[in-house]
Amino acid sequence: MTYFSHIFLALLMLVGVQTSLFAQTEFAKAMQDGQHVLLMRHADAPGFGDPQGYQLSQCSTQRNLGERGKKQAKATGDWLTKQGITKAQVYSSPWCRCFDTASLLNKGEVKKEAALGSFFDDMSQAQKQTEALAKLIQLERIQHPKTPIIMVTHHVNIESFTGQVLNSGDMILVKVDSSGRALSHTRYPSP
Repeated sequence: MTYFSHIFLALLMLVGVQTSLFAQTEFAKAMQDGQHVLLMRHADAPGFGDPQGYQLSQCSTQRNLGERGKKQAKATGDWLTKQGITKAQVYSSPWCRCFDTASLLNKGEVKKEAALGSFFDDMSQAQKQTEALAKLIQLERIQHPKTPIIMVTHHVNIESFTGQVLNSGDMILVKVDSSGRALSHTRYPSP
């Protein structure tokens, strides 16, 4: 190869890398623009609902992540890293399957938030819980305007907030207004 061939090849590689980085950072840019939050449905937890008499303080009484769910959560954390999200403010429902999902993402300390808790057992709480979620998002967007925010919760919470039903482990990037209410969204399937 000639000197110019090496330079041309190096330039092509550089353009390819820049294009790749640009494509990978669009998601990260949205996550850091102060107007978005990523909601994630907990990873795969076999079963439906929680067993009778479950207690939030005892994971052994709840429906928990299976091996598939644990792998799914780790794969999602890897996917987020590839998108440019290496650290985030991470919040979880108090349910163990959500907390474990959030922890396995490996994006920072996980904080439990009651506003992300399921109301599956009492659907009359939907409006109250959704308003609490909007308030939480509003406060966190003010406190952390340029930091990615990831919230792991349940299908009922996500559906009430966005109108969308997600499968286990799926994510939805939600653009919010200044009061924390959903304006628009983009869905991302579990990797």
